Amino acid sequence: MIKIAVNLPPETGLPWTLMRQCGVDHAVCHKSLVTIPNAPEDEQPWSLAGLREWQETYEKIGVELAVVEGRPGMEKIKLALPGRDEEIDVVCRMLRNMGELGIPVWCSSWMPILGVMRTGRNLPSRGGAKVSAYHHEETGEELTEHGVVTEEEQWDNLKYFLEQVVPVAEKAGVIMAMHPDDPPLSPIRGVARIMSTVDNYQRMIDLVPSPTNGIGLCQGNFALMTDDLPAVIRNFGTQGKIHFVHMRDVRGTPEHFQEAFHDDGQSDLVECLRAYRDVGYEGVLRPDHYPKMGDDEFEDELRIARLFAVGYIKGLREAVYAES
Repeated sequence: MIKIAVNLPPETGLPWTLMRQCGVDHAVCHKSLVTIPNAPEDEQPWSLAGLREWQETYEKIGVELAVVEGRPGMEKIKLALPGRDEEIDVVCRMLRNMGELGIPVWCSSWMPILGVMRTGRNLPSRGGAKVSAYHHEETGEELTEHGVVTEEEQWDNLKYFLEQVVPVAEKAGVIMAMHPDDPPLSPIRGVARIMSTVDNYQRMIDLVPSPTNGIGLCQGNFALMTDDLPAVIRNFGTQGKIHFVHMRDVRGTPEHFQEAFHDDGQSDLVECLRAYRDVGYEGVLRPDHYPKMGDDEFEDELRIARLFAVGYIKGLREAVYAES
């Protein structure tokens, strides 16, 4: 059965207490893994000691660290700048450390320079809840300091990265889950974003064939790439390439969308869960990008929307798996 995880830091407190009371047994850690300048290796967040500290804290809370979603510095890798081999070496050391600790999944991403983009973060949604949104015309057309970055350059850089890193991950027993571009548009301000189509995902997994090289299937982004998300899940799931899932939803198009409650988006989450069930996916999903509900200060602490999302997805999951 697909497992439900949440992205909360390795810290005790009321948020994790509530998640444990909801029956959540798995954690996703998104703390920064960027190298600390001039610090010794054992003080780096990606070191064996750093990752072990996170893992042990989660174990004390009563949950398993299932996915590391933080990433070391990778901009030089993505842009083929001097120093990229040193950044790749850090990624490889992190993967070896994860393997030694038995942390099974790393969620990577490939969004050079611009990263995740939104043009608004407090738009009114159902009942006055606040959500984020993206409107492409508001980003402008001004090139970044790196000028035009072509798709061909990005594919060359990604291949170079995967050829170095995938064998290390494979040997370490860690599977890699590539997160989509958010939003899935290319180019933006002259920068190609190659993880923006279903076909490009197939190209990525075929670029360096390995059971380790797979997908972080963020449904909010994939729902903007396809009109048939369950079919995409079945396609990649049958290939054994879905390694991690973000379960969230949106309304709109890649150029114009806003995020939505899990029960109020454009995707059929019941059919999505049926697809995961039918392809035998037993990894983790985490609800993601919740609306902001209630009083801001209260919501920042407890994230009522996270509680709603976990309960809603648990109900869907029980119903879908009862069918089989």
